[in-house]
Amino acid sequence: MKLDVWPGKPYPLGATWDGEGVNFAIFSENATEVELCLFTGQDHEIRLPLKEVNNCVWHGYIPGLQPGQRYNYRVNGDFVPKKGHRFNRKKLLLDPYARAITGDIGYGEEIFAYPWHTDEKDLACSNTDDSHLIPKCVVVNDFFDWEGDQLLNIPWHETVIYEIHVKGFTQQHPKIPKHLQGTYAGLSHPAAISHLQSLGITAVELLPVHHFLAYPGHLVNKGLRNYWGYDSIGYFAPYSEYSSSGRTGEQIKEFKSMVKALHRAGIEVILDVVYNHTGEGNHLGPTISFRGIDNAAYYRLVDDDPRYYMDFTGCGNSLNVRHPQILKLIMDSLRYWVEQMHVDGFRFDLAPALARELYEVNHLAAFFNLIHQDPILSKVKLIAEPWDVGEGGYQVGNFPLLWSEWNGKYRDTVRDFWRGDDHSLTEFAYRFTGSPDLYQAQGKLPHTSINFITAHDGFTLRDLVSYNQKHNEANGENNQDGDNHNRSWNCGAEGETDDPEILTLRSRQQRNLLVTLMLSQGVPMLLGGDEMGRSQNGNNNAYCQDNELTWFNWELSDENRELLAFTQQLIAFRHQHPVFRRRHWFQGRTKSQMNDICWYDCHGQALREQQWEKASIKNAITVFLNGQELSAPDPRGKRIIDDSFLLFFNSDRAEMVFQFPESLQGWDWQLVIDTNQPRLLSGETVYSSPEEMVLNGLSILVFKLVEPQ
Repeated sequence: MKLDVWPGKPYPLGATWDGEGVNFAIFSENATEVELCLFTGQDHEIRLPLKEVNNCVWHGYIPGLQPGQRYNYRVNGDFVPKKGHRFNRKKLLLDPYARAITGDIGYGEEIFAYPWHTDEKDLACSNTDDSHLIPKCVVVNDFFDWEGDQLLNIPWHETVIYEIHVKGFTQQHPKIPKHLQGTYAGLSHPAAISHLQSLGITAVELLPVHHFLAYPGHLVNKGLRNYWGYDSIGYFAPYSEYSSSGRTGEQIKEFKSMVKALHRAGIEVILDVVYNHTGEGNHLGPTISFRGIDNAAYYRLVDDDPRYYMDFTGCGNSLNVRHPQILKLIMDSLRYWVEQMHVDGFRFDLAPALARELYEVNHLAAFFNLIHQDPILSKVKLIAEPWDVGEGGYQVGNFPLLWSEWNGKYRDTVRDFWRGDDHSLTEFAYRFTGSPDLYQAQGKLPHTSINFITAHDGFTLRDLVSYNQKHNEANGENNQDGDNHNRSWNCGAEGETDDPEILTLRSRQQRNLLVTLMLSQGVPMLLGGDEMGRSQNGNNNAYCQDNELTWFNWELSDENRELLAFTQQLIAFRHQHPVFRRRHWFQGRTKSQMNDICWYDCHGQALREQQWEKASIKNAITVFLNGQELSAPDPRGKRIIDDSFLLFFNSDRAEMVFQFPESLQGWDWQLVIDTNQPRLLSGETVYSSPEEMVLNGLSILVFKLVEPQ
């Protein structure tokens, strides 16, 4: 088969079909030779040298090629690991800009650029070919009929995020056909969307869908696989194994169809993205793409010993965000997912690693400047996981404007409050009101705080109230992996129990945590399955458990069915009442001389400054939210008026008597939430001018003010 290779163009990078042929372009500034490898039939390989080089971009155009064509690269150059160069033309390489990849990367010695059984380890060069273990990139046709679909742009203060795994969410759903379970098509199936709509969430946040290394060696040897997907290897390609339509590039259409269906249901799509490191690992890792294309350009190497990698992530390497071409790769990828795939935003894994231009986290880093001025990306939802494993990596409250943050301080404070651990009431008040201590002085708004109590990494909500210790034995690391400081409480027994008192307490604790989350200012994020009592049997690091341990169980017990109904009602309650999702900060006393928020002790006395740290009131707090004093108008500039609410929090394990504040005793109140009850209340029970109320230990009561007619 004879193919002509025309000069082509250096832009755009990747494989681009123009209707008559395909342009190929790949960046490598240190390579001496780049070969385009085309595959026909039963993986018959045709190698074509790319002789045109423009600004370190190797490119060529082949007329007549069509979408569906499979291709990869082989890149030659120096193999001198001590100088940071690891070129090896024996290794078949994935295109960093590939839009589709045919399947998983196989595991074997061949995918490593060095032979395993030598004393020199990574300093020796391997001569074995790995083409049988490397999936193929696919030329695609980008056309898709979006039928007018656009980003939803749901306001931040109206957003409720639901974090899920594409596969785990639908893998066992009985109403979704078997061939669609665990796929993009499964997530867009009416049965899946029906659950999301009934829950009332406004956005799904998907664990990584960029093509990733599913079978790293340390898991293969244990019979496990990478389930979460935090080892990206293709930043433009949706992971092929989540596609029901095979491995020929159709996964792109299936992903787009999923987004379109979710948008039609009023649900945004946020992607969890991992631009801080790749699946190639440290100096002993495999050579799959970036390492073989140009190790010294793509990765952050140790300055005085470039054999090794700077590792701010704990995953072996860090992408070189100091290099303009690597920044371009990230920005091109982000824009592609917004413009071509219509996603509504991103959650950036270990985001401080993207700001380490030198060693310290730099808040004026080029990455943030590029995002800030970008006409596409500056308008979508941007969420930082504001910590990495490097020195000074805990950066909660320190990200630039436009960014919201996973608020780890919120998670820790609320967990401590409800397990009765020593805590600061001031800290609880800050977290409940949107964390103004972290964000207000910087000109940010309450939506900067993404409030969460549980996430994929850690205990589920059910396990948080059922286990004191992690139980990760199934991971094959002797329970040494995962966090040891979970701020959990098992309510009196470790794990499963038949004790009715403990089970009742656990149910109430789940409701306490959910109510606190949904009534706090800021943006709530619910871990998928928490609304149905999903358990991982105490495993707080289930990254390698692609099985029933992590998949949703849709066969609900009566208890879990009640929890689901409670959560649905609770989220609807939040949507109904803007007083719980303010756009602006509380101001204290307003122009009308009324407080928009008031804090009282259990005796109904307004808290004075010196009382906030008193041990005697740490577990008992009353909050009044004034629905008449909402400072922000509606979209048409009209004043927003809501109901007013009185919230009693008792995180002590003993029963306590709460006094109604004297100024509020002459009013009638409806009890609308009692976490001792499995459902929200109708409000039919009216308490006329109440003076006190008895709260069970570990419970919340929420009263709505009955306005006089």
